[in-house]
Amino acid sequence: MRRFTLVPERVDGARVTFDGDESRHLTRVLRLRPGDTVVATDGAGRDYTVRLETVGPRATGTVLGIAAGASESPLAITLVQCVPKGDKMEAIVRAATELGVRRVVPALAERTVVRLEPAGWRERARRWQRVAREAAKQSRRAVIPEVDPPRPLVDCLAAVRADLALCVWEGQAPPLAEALARAGGPLRTAALLVGPEGGLAQNEVEAAREGGWTLAHLGPRILRTETAGPAVIAILQARFGDLGSMGGHLGAPHVS
Repeated sequence: MRRFTLVPERVDGARVTFDGDESRHLTRVLRLRPGDTVVATDGAGRDYTVRLETVGPRATGTVLGIAAGASESPLAITLVQCVPKGDKMEAIVRAATELGVRRVVPALAERTVVRLEPAGWRERARRWQRVAREAAKQSRRAVIPEVDPPRPLVDCLAAVRADLALCVWEGQAPPLAEALARAGGPLRTAALLVGPEGGLAQNEVEAAREGGWTLAHLGPRILRTETAGPAVIAILQARFGDLGSMGGHLGAPHVS
C-alpha cells in the first residue's frame, strides 16, 4: 500500500488533510483517485489507513484505522554533522534517517566551507527536513527525525547530551572498537560528532574532549565526511540498537 506522511495537526477526528507536497505526489505522480486507500504516518509513531475522499492541491481522506508504526531502535542517536559542501548534507540526512537516527544537528565549524546568511541556513534546514521525511517514508519508519537549523559547533556541543558521545577524529585517539568496549551497554542514547571536509580543528577537538565527548579513530583509512557518519551509525545500531534484529512488524531491516 502507498505510504505518505502528515503532521499530527492535519488529523482532525476521522479526517486527514495532506500538505501540498504529498497532495501533489499522490495526485500528479501516482495519479491516485478518490476511493483509493493509502497509509499515512504522522511522524510520531502512528500509521493511519486512509481512504482518499478528494484529490488536488490539498488532498483529504477518511481514517479507516490507526495502528502503531514500526518500532524504533532502542538506541536514540543524535548526529552532530558539520555542514559539508554541495548537496552532501542531503545524502547524509537520507542515510542517517534510513539507519534510524532520531535527530540531526547541523554544525558550523572552523573549516566549514559554506557561508550563508541566516535566511539561507533556514531554507537549507527546511530542505534537509524534507529529505528526512522522504527517507523515513521510503524506509517505512513511523518517526521522522528532527533536523535542527545549523548553528556554531560550540553551541551544538553544549546542547547535546547522551550516554555515549563520540567524536570521530583522524588524529591521536583510541580506536572506535576500544571506545565502544569501554562504553559497555546497554545504552539508551548516543551522540556522534563528524567534522567537515578537512576535519575538525585542534581547538574544536579539545572543546569536545573537555565537554565529555569520547575521541575515537576509525582506522587506517580516512573516510569522507559523508561516509564517516553513516558508517559509525551502522556500527552503533548493530551493537546497541536494532540493525540486523528481528524486531517490529516489518521484520529485519532490508535493502530496497
